[in-house]
Amino acid sequence: MDRGRIALAGITTALVGFASSSAVVLAGLKAAGATPGQAASGLVALCLTQALGMLWLAQRTRLPVVLAWSTPGAALLAAGSVPAGGWPAAIGAFLVVGALIVLTGLWPALARLVSAIPAPIAQAMLAGVLVGLCLAPVRAAIELPLAILPIVIVWLVLIRFAPTWASPAAFAAGLVVLGVEAAAADGVAGPVLPVLEPVVPAFTAPALIGLALPLYVVTMASQNVPGSAVLASYGYRVPWRESMVVTGIGTAAGAPFGGHAINLAAITAALAASPDAHPDPAQRWRTVRVSAIVYLALAALSTALTTLVGVEPAVLGAVAGLALLPTLASSLRSAMSDEHGRIPAVLTFVIGASGITVGGVGAAFWALVAGLLAHVLLRRR
Repeated sequence: MDRGRIALAGITTALVGFASSSAVVLAGLKAAGATPGQAASGLVALCLTQALGMLWLAQRTRLPVVLAWSTPGAALLAAGSVPAGGWPAAIGAFLVVGALIVLTGLWPALARLVSAIPAPIAQAMLAGVLVGLCLAPVRAAIELPLAILPIVIVWLVLIRFAPTWASPAAFAAGLVVLGVEAAAADGVAGPVLPVLEPVVPAFTAPALIGLALPLYVVTMASQNVPGSAVLASYGYRVPWRESMVVTGIGTAAGAPFGGHAINLAAITAALAASPDAHPDPAQRWRTVRVSAIVYLALAALSTALTTLVGVEPAVLGAVAGLALLPTLASSLRSAMSDEHGRIPAVLTFVIGASGITVGGVGAAFWALVAGLLAHVLLRRR
């Protein structure tokens, strides 16, 4: 009975994590300059590094520490443009993010510096990035109503009755739509078996400033810190130093193959750490081990998924936009929570949503800079 309960919780954790945001990951990697094959490689790398990191942490700590890819980071990529230097420059930025995450675990001063960024500013930057992506279902529904509206209806129904499963259900509905379209087009053309495509990294100033820095900040503020808080709410103390080192090394290891970042899970962490996984808190870490094994299996399916998505890319954008709507709502709420900090937050939001590029550096960086400057100036006043 207990083994079955642990297995079910582990499988659910992995499937919810994968299905709810893999569309966002693929959209983000392609927007950063990856070819379909390179995007598929990135998704495979993320599944593998997550799985290996969870196996290591679960065995070492005996705690239900669930890892995930950085969904806000993928959204940041999807809302931007190809960095100066192309896909190799994006790979270089991913490597730097991995190094910064490791450094955060080893050097407490850096962790304090990141935590000093006001939460409303970080959340407003994320909300600004998300706006454009969340408009994708609206545009797609106008262009392809017969394909997109059923997905939206499935999502709305599940949001009402089972919110945790809303995004996975929309993802499943999208796969059905893509399958029908593929059958009508006499199949799909592309690879099915998983392949890792390494790329030699390049390091350019615009990519490091405009991509690596915002990606690091949003991963820390929107994933690692909330993920630690979720586990704490169930009575677990996250092994912060080891978790940052493991996820940082995992990010760096997956970067040459297209993986943008892995981190502590926030939403799916509750699925493994709650009493629903096992009544005994000391046994819930076994759920993470099952979830890691499932992610290894999902890695084998990632390339086939990417090939199927190529049948109609608008479906991918719609599913990704629906998956990000709850995150947008949460970010806006957090950004506007402090009455005295709303002007800096709004300024951050509108610049992030503008999509501007100055000196080859994207809107996310300038939104963060402007928000912090406004925060300092208005606070002094």
